[in-house]
Amino acid sequence: MSLRDKAAAGVLWTTAQKWAVRLSGFVTIAVLSRLLVPADFGVIAVATAVMPLLYLLADLGFSTYVVQAERVDQRILSTAFWYSTLAGGLLAGVLVLIAPFIGAIFRLADVVPVLYALAPVVMLVALASVPMAVLKRRLAFRALAVQSMVASVVGQVVAVALALAGMGVWALVWQLLVVQAITLGWAWAASAWRPTAQFDRREFVAMTRFGGNVVGTEVIALSRLWAETAIVSVALGPAGLGFLNIAQRLIQVAQDLTASAIVPVSTVVFARIRSDVGRLGSGYLRASELTYAAIVPVMVFVSVAAAQIVPLVFGGQWSESVLPAQLLAVAGILTIGASVDQGLFYGAGRPGRWFAYATAIDALTVAATVLLVRFGLPGICVGFIAVAFLATIVRWVLTARIVHLPLAVVALPFWRMALAGMLSAALGMVVVVALESTAVPTIVVVAVTGLAVAGPYVALVRLVAPRTFAEVLALIRQRLPLRSRHQPQPTEVIA
Repeated sequence: MSLRDKAAAGVLWTTAQKWAVRLSGFVTIAVLSRLLVPADFGVIAVATAVMPLLYLLADLGFSTYVVQAERVDQRILSTAFWYSTLAGGLLAGVLVLIAPFIGAIFRLADVVPVLYALAPVVMLVALASVPMAVLKRRLAFRALAVQSMVASVVGQVVAVALALAGMGVWALVWQLLVVQAITLGWAWAASAWRPTAQFDRREFVAMTRFGGNVVGTEVIALSRLWAETAIVSVALGPAGLGFLNIAQRLIQVAQDLTASAIVPVSTVVFARIRSDVGRLGSGYLRASELTYAAIVPVMVFVSVAAAQIVPLVFGGQWSESVLPAQLLAVAGILTIGASVDQGLFYGAGRPGRWFAYATAIDALTVAATVLLVRFGLPGICVGFIAVAFLATIVRWVLTARIVHLPLAVVALPFWRMALAGMLSAALGMVVVVALESTAVPTIVVVAVTGLAVAGPYVALVRLVAPRTFAEVLALIRQRLPLRSRHQPQPTEVIA
């Protein structure tokens, strides 16, 4: 298949994976919430809070380097693998050593044995890092999607079975262990790559320079999240933090099930075509417009129907999450664009610029939260929108320099879809207002509102972006993932 066909197939497979994992996970959590006590979820939440940082340090951004590098050979892959293996082992040991201190800080003795049990997960993630990167570099997203779905389903079955057996929090621990073990085995089998006894110091330095910016960006993002959590918790209490968390979860699920599937594929594609400025520019505009086209109707629907969606999904006690969800839906349209731009910067080999941008924006986000927390959750969310809009303008300027296109052209995909979104939002609001005073069941109101938003939106996209509309139809008709299984798989390490 051509690069474009492989990319399209990757998007469709990644979308299928996210839907399967999210929907099966939703069913599983509904079951586990009835078998386990809240304290079990609290213990696992505390235990896993430090895991992302350990994963980042074990990988050090080397997998991203492998994905975007112009040329990759056995020497580079082996260097990355041996670092990840050593770092994973050391960090697993560090987790065991600091487990008692984490338990003391949170005054939660039960978390200590759980952290001991999760230490091997760090090693499993580190060992899978390079094979997973090889698969992404080959655009083997079908293998990645199947792996993710199988690991997720098996892990959930194990968790439910152990919960039924009265294992408590250990059901959740074994779920994580099983998922990572299957991921590791599948990645090694699918990639058909094996390391050799090679370690190149010069390549290690080059990868460290690149990966340091990648890790720095993620650490800054984690720090921003921790700072926001602390600010909201202190100022508005646990209840305020809970209402914000529910609103954020709703937006995150909406993003995961729509446009986020484009992001992991776009990074690889941008890396492949970065030497051709013309192709890079057109590829970026296509990815950007497809991303906005996918996310806008979903966020418009959430914003318009949040007053019905939140109590229907989470219960009537979460009514204070409605307005934050509506505001965060607007910010979500802007932030999903940042994901595509991040893929462009990494694919173009400019992680340092993205690190500088992300540091400034995250610092501004925390400052806005500090200033606006006095106005409650609505004030915080309005601050998110303001920072997201300013960040979007800055990204357009930075991106225009990379793809060598005028600023107005780079911004055009957003404004096209925003126009279609605003018009469909108006129609959706009319439907909600007309039905809210009737005796129509809430689920019917939600469904009718969804149709009122989606129908006009599709028609408007066909009018303002006919090329994008035609591409989406072509992808659906071609069913590329089904055809891709008959294509010969690459046998070389490099793509």
